[in-house]
Amino acid sequence: MKQNLINNIIQEMLHYLNNSQIMRLKQILEYHLFNYDLIQKVNNYEKKKQNLLKIFLDAKRVEGCSEKSLKYYNSTIDLMLKKLDKDIMSITTEDIRKYLTEYQMSRKSSRVTIDNIRRIFSSFFSWLEDEDYILKSPVRRIHKIKTEKNVKETYSDETLEMLRDNCSESRDLAMIDMLASTGMRIGEMVLLNRQDIDFKERECIVFGKGNKERIVYFDARTKIHLKNYLKDRKDKNQALFVSLKKPYKRISIGGIETRLRKLGKKLGLKKVHPHKFRRTMATMAINKGMPIEQLQQLLGHEKIDTTLQYAMVNQSNVKIAHRKYIS
Repeated sequence: MKQNLINNIIQEMLHYLNNSQIMRLKQILEYHLFNYDLIQKVNNYEKKKQNLLKIFLDAKRVEGCSEKSLKYYNSTIDLMLKKLDKDIMSITTEDIRKYLTEYQMSRKSSRVTIDNIRRIFSSFFSWLEDEDYILKSPVRRIHKIKTEKNVKETYSDETLEMLRDNCSESRDLAMIDMLASTGMRIGEMVLLNRQDIDFKERECIVFGKGNKERIVYFDARTKIHLKNYLKDRKDKNQALFVSLKKPYKRISIGGIETRLRKLGKKLGLKKVHPHKFRRTMATMAINKGMPIEQLQQLLGHEKIDTTLQYAMVNQSNVKIAHRKYIS
C-alpha cells in the first residue's frame, strides 16, 4: 500500500524533477511514511485496468485494427496486467522487463515473439500517455529486440508448376493462380465477390488491413483459369471462391490453408501455405527490377520497411547489381 502510494507520487513528479531529486523525494517519502498506517480508499483498480484496456481496444478498432489483431492485443495485455497485479500508474520499466524475460524463459519464445509483445505493450502504454492516463510510458526505455534476419523461403518456378499441374479442381487452380499473380493476402482473397473482378483490365479491388482498399492485378493465365472456374460453378453465391460441396458457402481462410497443405503433402512439399505465394510474387518482382515503392503499393504495406524485408532474398542479384552499377 505504502509502496504503491510512493510509486504514484514519483510517477507524477517525473516531469518536474531530475534523477537525483527523484531519488531524494523517494527517500523522504519512505522515511516519513514508515510509522504511518495508511487506509486505502475504495478503489477497485482491477476494474480500472479493464476499463482502460477496453477503451484502448475501442480506439484501435476505430483506427481500423482487425478483430483478429484486437483479440491478440486483448489477450496479450490482459495477461500482463493480471501477472503484474499492480495499478497501471505503478507499473515500471523494470516490471515490464522482468515480465518479458520470465515470459521468454517459461515459454521458450523466440525473440520475434517477445518483440511483438513489446510492441503491443508500447502501443498500449504510449496511448495511455497520449490520453493523459499516465505521465510516461514504462516501455519507452525498452528498445527493439534484435532478431535474426532469416531469408524466408519462396516457391520456385518448378514448384509452382507442380502445384498447378496437380490441381484436380478448377477452383484450386484458380486460387493458386490468384495468389501467385496478385500477391494478395489470403484474408483479402476470401472476401472477394464475383463482381469485384474486372476481367477486361485484369484487376480487382481488395480491402486490406485497416479496411484500406487498393487495386491488385492478375496475369492472363489467372484470367483464363478464373473464367473456367466460374463457368463450371452451378451455384449463385456471389462469393468468388466457395466450397466444393453444397450449400457452396464462401470458402474460409482455414479451408484454403487445409486444401494447400493436403496438396503439398501429396507432392511431398513442405510448408505449402498461402502467404508463401505473396512472398514469392514480391521476390520475383524485386528480382525483375520493380521499384520498391511500387511493390509497397501493390502489397498494401503501410511502411516501406515491411516491403524491404522481401528485398533480402537473392544474393546473386546483389552481385549482378554491383557489376551493373559499380564494376
